[in-house]
Amino acid sequence: QVHLVESGGGLVQAGSSLRLSCAASGHSFSNYILGWFRQAPGKEREFVAVIRWNDGVTHHADSVQGRFTISGDNVKNTMYLQINDLKPEDTAVYYCAAVRDANGAIGYFFRRQAYDYWGQGTQVTVSP
Repeated sequence: QVHLVESGGGLVQAGSSLRLSCAASGHSFSNYILGWFRQAPGKEREFVAVIRWNDGVTHHADSVQGRFTISGDNVKNTMYLQINDLKPEDTAVYYCAAVRDANGAIGYFFRRQAYDYWGQGTQVTVSP
């Protein structure tokens, strides 16, 4: 069992930046695929970004490309999502997710159904 904990959300003004973190205490991310998803009120949970921990390959959703950056720190065993130039439409609960890496194509992991473990989420609210 992998227990994921997100942090770093908050209430910010449009144009601000945030860095979200996702950690798993007592568990290494080695050999895992990790993703960020978000869910706005009344909407389905949507893919934001994914990272293959072992080789650092990443992919971001088109809607966030250029403003969001996923990354990982092997020493701290923590995944990050850097969000720049926040917009009101970025308001959502942001979730991190994990699944063991079975060498599948990275595109498979754009789907929330691909993941076995989820954090509790961290709220990001962007005011105009």
